[in-house]
Amino acid sequence: MAEQIIFYVLAIVIVVFSILTVTSRRVLRAATYLLFVLLATAGLYLLMGYQFLFGVQISVYAGGIMVLYIFSILLTSHAGDKVNKVSLKRQLPAAFAALAGLAVCGHIIFHNVYKVADIVASDPTMQEIGKAIMGTNKYQYLLPFEAISILLLACIIGGIVIARKR
Repeated sequence: MAEQIIFYVLAIVIVVFSILTVTSRRVLRAATYLLFVLLATAGLYLLMGYQFLFGVQISVYAGGIMVLYIFSILLTSHAGDKVNKVSLKRQLPAAFAALAGLAVCGHIIFHNVYKVADIVASDPTMQEIGKAIMGTNKYQYLLPFEAISILLLACIIGGIVIARKR
């Protein structure tokens, strides 16, 4: 019963702060709200008994990535800057794209939920998780991991270039 209460509290925190992240007009506050989302996600990992993922979420995402985001925000703008209000002409296509993305994600989840249940039921070891994360075969994640690292490097370089122009 206590686990369900904790789960619902964490889920509410994730939903509320996710909405605040995308609707906040102050950039630094949006980054802070994103930090709360990442911390609550780490709480979900801990609740499920995945201490390794909890540690990775806290150290890599809530620690390293958020420091990078905040550093980039402070390099490229002032802390109190507000985001300009978006016109309705831009909000409608964005809402349509968000709903289309939600529909695609729902379709994928609905048609693959039994496959995931079979994989989760096998209770993988740490070695299998490590091979899945850092492997190069099909359904392994080394290539996306490297692609994200190149993207983050490009963001850092872009932030430095923008900051030097000022």
